[in-house]
Amino acid sequence: MTQLRQKMLEELQRRDYSHRTAKTYIRIVRDFAAYFHRSPDKLGPEHIRQYQAYLFQSKKLSTASVSQYVSAIRFLFVKTLRRHFLTEHIPFPKSPRRLPVVLSPEEVTRLIDAARNLYHRTLLMTLYSTAVRRSELCRLQVSDIDSQRMMIRIHQGKGRRDRDVPLSPKLLETLRLYWRWRKPKTYLFPGTIRGKRADVPITANIVWLACRQAAQQAGISKRLSPHSLRHSCATHLLDAGADLRTIQVLLGHSRLEHTLIYLHLSHRHLQAVPNPLDSLQLASVDDVQTSRRLRKK
Repeated sequence: MTQLRQKMLEELQRRDYSHRTAKTYIRIVRDFAAYFHRSPDKLGPEHIRQYQAYLFQSKKLSTASVSQYVSAIRFLFVKTLRRHFLTEHIPFPKSPRRLPVVLSPEEVTRLIDAARNLYHRTLLMTLYSTAVRRSELCRLQVSDIDSQRMMIRIHQGKGRRDRDVPLSPKLLETLRLYWRWRKPKTYLFPGTIRGKRADVPITANIVWLACRQAAQQAGISKRLSPHSLRHSCATHLLDAGADLRTIQVLLGHSRLEHTLIYLHLSHRHLQAVPNPLDSLQLASVDDVQTSRRLRKK
């Protein structure tokens, strides 16, 4: 490891970045330097501009992926090399604001019922009931299920924060049946090593695959991901009358503005105010001319 890379890693660690983020940032900076065949501390604004154009035009990366590259390169120049003047030369791309995919309660029912086995069914029920992130689900442990308090402890979620989420009685019933069959030791959803079951966390790809297989079996054509069940749970909670602050805590959002997006998805809130068109006294549609030709005077 080069001296610069070691320095950047130390800066990431002392700011308490997660191991996964640190590993990603180091890889991105390595790719950035390799593209120009020069040490990254020898590169400047023009190199950054060329590289961002390359990410979009040649690599065809999405806006979200390029934003991650920008974050890593910014960290290198601003935090590690202390070149604060370069901030304006490393702009974040403008991200399109799209509403997330949300399933109806009927679609969630079909999805869970279409799970290929008890393992996948329990996994999908846990995702929807707790609204956890995919990475949080992978790290869930048997000891995190507190049936006495009817709570589930989420350890070190996004932002290194712990939180509790309610344990559904229906989910607990399924978890008990699942435990008697699978008998997981440490991790609630154990993964495999070289094709054999092991007491290790399940991989994120397995969670994604369980969602996709169930969606196909249920005939759901929406572009579905594990995060869609998180969005669906939050939206259904809002429809059922839960307040935004409570939903923010359950989801583990650091700021309330991140939770406000569900106002755009909740039928109850969007339909709470009458449409102004409905208050107009319009003539009967039966009296409206159907032809587009102008009447002769």
